[in-house]
Amino acid sequence: MKRALMAMLLGAACVAALAQNTPVGLWRSTDDKTGEAKAEIRILETPAGLSGRIEKRLFRAPGAPDVCVPCSDDRKDQPILGLEIIRGAKKAENREVWEGGKILDPENGRNYTLKMTPVEDGKKLDVRGSFGPFGRTQTWLRIN
Repeated sequence: MKRALMAMLLGAACVAALAQNTPVGLWRSTDDKTGEAKAEIRILETPAGLSGRIEKRLFRAPGAPDVCVPCSDDRKDQPILGLEIIRGAKKAENREVWEGGKILDPENGRNYTLKMTPVEDGKKLDVRGSFGPFGRTQTWLRIN
């Protein structure tokens, strides 16, 4: 009986550890200029790939609008809170990298090619947005 219980607990711990090495979850992004916490983004798995929405705004520049004014697609003039900023990323074969999707910068309305890599056992997420050879990487912190 004790062995069966121990095996179940160990199995559950292994599954929980593996589940953390994915972008799925709630993340905190930081502002590139100030280093302050900027937003909480919830990433979910959908049939079309990963989807990420702004769940909470933590920092807002003075005068920043509540809607995505510069967006040019279906997100134009949509509220920033709840805005889908990640679309379509899928896990790369044989690697712990999610790519092939797009990430939106709601401040300028541009979509960038997306690559996400969980680091430090899934406690952090390197999020890279690029346009051709140019790009930048942010490190987001897992909230849950």
